[in-house]
Amino acid sequence: MQYVTPFTSAARTTTGNSGDLSNKQHRGLHLVIDATAATSTPSVVFTIQGKDPVSGQYYTILASAAITGVSTTVLRVYPALTAAANATANDVLPQTWRVLATHGNANSLTYSVSACLIN
Repeated sequence: MQYVTPFTSAARTTTGNSGDLSNKQHRGLHLVIDATAATSTPSVVFTIQGKDPVSGQYYTILASAAITGVSTTVLRVYPALTAAANATANDVLPQTWRVLATHGNANSLTYSVSACLIN
């Protein structure tokens, strides 16, 4: 197993991504989104994206439901899992991936995102 932190804990109001993350040998991951404080009614969707090595374009592997307040959400990607909308993808983690946090409004959400890569 390997652990990475795509986003350290901070209050955020705008859309951003983690930057490219490298996967050398793992088949999947558990991504933990820990939202610890909210101002008003934020709305943030977290998307695990793969990167096509030829075109450099990103594609969606799994997107969360909108997170609108304090909560802990786990997204799972691994072959042979039973797919569940906004929670689990029956897929493999590509060599290059990232996490995109899409803010639906300017209300602040404090969160961190960590990942455990699984063989």
